[in-house]
Amino acid sequence: MNLISKHALFAALFSLVLWQGAMGQVATSVNPSTMGVRQYAMDTVYSVKGIREDDKMYQISVWRRIDLREKYNLPLYGSGDTKENGLINNIYKAVKSNGLTAYRDENFTTPLSITEFDSAFAYNDVKDTVFVKNYFYLDFKEDFLFDRQHSQFKFDIKYVQITRPAEFNQGAFEGTVAYIRYKDFINYFANHADARWLNFTNISKSLTYSEAFESRLFRSVVTRYTNPLEALVIDLVNKNTPDDRRKMQAYLDALAFEYKLLDFENSVWEW
Repeated sequence: MNLISKHALFAALFSLVLWQGAMGQVATSVNPSTMGVRQYAMDTVYSVKGIREDDKMYQISVWRRIDLREKYNLPLYGSGDTKENGLINNIYKAVKSNGLTAYRDENFTTPLSITEFDSAFAYNDVKDTVFVKNYFYLDFKEDFLFDRQHSQFKFDIKYVQITRPAEFNQGAFEGTVAYIRYKDFINYFANHADARWLNFTNISKSLTYSEAFESRLFRSVVTRYTNPLEALVIDLVNKNTPDDRRKMQAYLDALAFEYKLLDFENSVWEW
């Protein structure tokens, strides 16, 4: 980010803070429900952060993928050949026991019955048993935002998505099994300490999944971010590019986006 852009960004943020501060100076007797810190409208349905909507000075949505097979993510994948003590199987058992509600869509309008969820989870094109270890992707959506009340950039996860890899799905395409609201995910696993992020180098210091996710103890790759086309990162790459090179370019573009977010965050505090 060049110097002129940094000056412009700082000036915009500083001006907005001053304007909102001035609005907050209006006597509460004039309009107590809509001015200053007395306005407490916030997302309490999907968010666990408790951030007031008026305090979001910057916000962009980011979709990410955790590949559980990566070395950094093995504590979430589980141990042994079956991975039965891993994250995916613990989510599966939570839904089957009515501890978590699975949804058909990311807007949480259509809940899945346990039978529907079980059928979606177990299905593949050859009707063989689908083992938990074959579910090695966990996708999720979050908002990257600036909270002016606390002067912090924050990651506000909205949902996690169980995705069936293409090699275990009909037609060699990936398939979505279900969406789980992140707030439900956090609340459930905070109270189920038997389901844990496993520390293979020090088994006395394992964490609950709630602690692990809120501490961001995972590695993920950006698959999509807010854009006018609502396109995946790979769809923004020239479609005439050979498949292998196209996938590599999408990965490099996702990294470039990550660094752009990091640079944006750092530039705010360079003053």
